[in-house]
Amino acid sequence: MNKIKNIFAFAIISIILYSCSNTTSTAVDDFDYEAQALIDNDTLVQFLKNHYFDTTVDSVKAIISGQTPLYENISSMNVTENDIDYTLYYYVNNIGTPTIEKGNPTVMDSVFVKYYGQRIVKTDSISAVFDYNDGQWFTLNGVIRGWSHGFTNFKGGDNITDNGPITYENGGKGILFIPSGLAYGNIGSGNILSNECIFFYIDLYDFVKDTDHDNDGIPSIMEDPDGNGDPRDDDTDLNGVPNYFDEDDDGDGVLTINEDKNNDGNPANDFSDEINNPTLADYLNPDIN
Repeated sequence: MNKIKNIFAFAIISIILYSCSNTTSTAVDDFDYEAQALIDNDTLVQFLKNHYFDTTVDSVKAIISGQTPLYENISSMNVTENDIDYTLYYYVNNIGTPTIEKGNPTVMDSVFVKYYGQRIVKTDSISAVFDYNDGQWFTLNGVIRGWSHGFTNFKGGDNITDNGPITYENGGKGILFIPSGLAYGNIGSGNILSNECIFFYIDLYDFVKDTDHDNDGIPSIMEDPDGNGDPRDDDTDLNGVPNYFDEDDDGDGVLTINEDKNNDGNPANDFSDEINNPTLADYLNPDIN
């Protein structure tokens, strides 16, 4: 199953649907995402109360006498997507204790992870594993949002490879419990049904701090002019390409990486338009090139 959202495929499907529709009518999405978010949270809370983490096998199991429910040992974070509030739950085995400290990845960084996922069939039932990988790179802006936000709570480890298989130690390890609205929503994917909550066992082996998708000298997480924490919706020159993928953010014909007047390698701290736009960096100002 491919967790990376295929933007181009979505665009093609959208065009086909538009072409086949009546041009005088407008499609309306009447699905109640807010209500589903509440249902999802109830599902996750009940699931966490009905299960515990068995440290002897590193696995989630149905609660038995004498064990502490996951709900009493769980962490959570609030996530807002498309104006809908969700609660994402995560269990920490090890937050990560790398020898070389890089901090935590952002929602735009590239991560190297091991994982396997299962579906929450009912609040007291778990599916078989639906997806597994022993080590793969992903960029967190291109996966389900439960991953994008969930991995920010862990740290990458140390690469101790020595003339053998790639090996890491001291990385973050835990479980992400994801509401459907931060996973595959009311559409589903493969074996995952619509409006189905899921969870992933994850190991964060490594990540690229300040991932720069377009190599323009500005970390992708910083290409967020509107300051809403989501660089995916920022397109300064309105050319259909978000800034973090656009080598010329303001469309003035000069590459962003070259709009670095003080030559310190950071175009974000150059402000030449002292009269009209003194707080607008040159790389976002089409009047400066």
